Amino acid sequence: MKNLERLREVLTKIPHRPRGAETRHSAVHPAIRSPLVSRLFSPLPLGSLTLPNRIVIAPMCQYAAVDGNATDWHLIHLGSLALSGAGLMVLEATAVSPEGRISAADLGLWNDANETALALVLASVRRHAAMPLAIQLSHAGRKGSTQVPWEGGSQVHPHEPAGWQTLGPSAVPHAATDTPPHALDADGLRRVRDDFARAARRAARLGFDGIELHAAHGYLLHQFLSPLANHRTDAYGGPLENRMRFPLEVFEAVREAFPAGRPVWIRLSATDWVEGGWDLDGTVALSHALKARGCAAIHVSSGGVSTAQAIPLAPGYQVPHARRVKAEVGLPTIAVGLITSAAHAEAVIADGEADAVGLARAMLYDPRWPWHAAAELGARVAAPPQYWRCQPREAKDLFDMTRQGPGGRTM
Repeated sequence: MKNLERLREVLTKIPHRPRGAETRHSAVHPAIRSPLVSRLFSPLPLGSLTLPNRIVIAPMCQYAAVDGNATDWHLIHLGSLALSGAGLMVLEATAVSPEGRISAADLGLWNDANETALALVLASVRRHAAMPLAIQLSHAGRKGSTQVPWEGGSQVHPHEPAGWQTLGPSAVPHAATDTPPHALDADGLRRVRDDFARAARRAARLGFDGIELHAAHGYLLHQFLSPLANHRTDAYGGPLENRMRFPLEVFEAVREAFPAGRPVWIRLSATDWVEGGWDLDGTVALSHALKARGCAAIHVSSGGVSTAQAIPLAPGYQVPHARRVKAEVGLPTIAVGLITSAAHAEAVIADGEADAVGLARAMLYDPRWPWHAAAELGARVAAPPQYWRCQPREAKDLFDMTRQGPGGRTM
């Protein structure tokens, strides 16, 4: 009941449709009893790409690849989520080099075999789903060479099987027991930039609609931004302008390598949640610089660079960060973090706090979350014709049934 009361409160802020404008395609779920339209299910321009709604499936590492190659698990996982009706799916953090992986089981896009394996998965997914697809390109930096989470997630040291020497802005380990990373020199910085650019060109050939650059959660680009991980004294360390330099160079390389007609955006940790670390002021400054370089959006998360972080977990705890970036920078923002209910997601969009909401664990728990949200909010959502017959009687206009089944029959 509290969710419905909050939803009614939010919906009252949205202008009513003109009399006579209602159609069978805008029917509202009886649980809402309102003639108003969900903002969560309104289209969103993201650069040259228009999303059918504002639900973004955020990247979620699956730790199911072999030598960076996508497997049958990715076909099952991505295929299921591609039928969910979300506006966009961003594939998991995809390493641009072998040493850029978090674990040996990470997805990669550094060679022809990786590209071929992912192409096979994408071909099957696209055969049955029209959902826009993006890929998150990433380098783990000093947080690489780890066990998969369900085996503990600890670092696998370079001398151990399946371990490798990690890289970072400085020779400062993430955890006290980790092997320190090798600090990147000028040649190393160039190699990493080139790796990102090559992966972006592969992503273009694979037909991805967009690229999200991973500069959050304590991985390499975030490490350069944070004084907690970046102790350099050259042009890439020290003052804010210097710490921003390498992430901006990587963004420029990716933007140049990816077709101009397709958007590139970035995921940032707005704060390290540690005194003296990366903060929201820096995030706003970086977002302005990214906007000037053609960034299409900012996906606003937080934390991950320090084991000393103290995160005040609560529903929507990162939304205020997205709100400030949106207000001060003027780029579309994606809010993420413990947004689990349809009413909460609707409120975030309707109140102007963000332009889209990112869902990760909530989508794993309920892969049909967008269907259920659309039913609750009185919206319509895409669904495969094979599933049309499951549409609930109390939400008779839930599915967009403009697509015909085999032989032209409505299914």
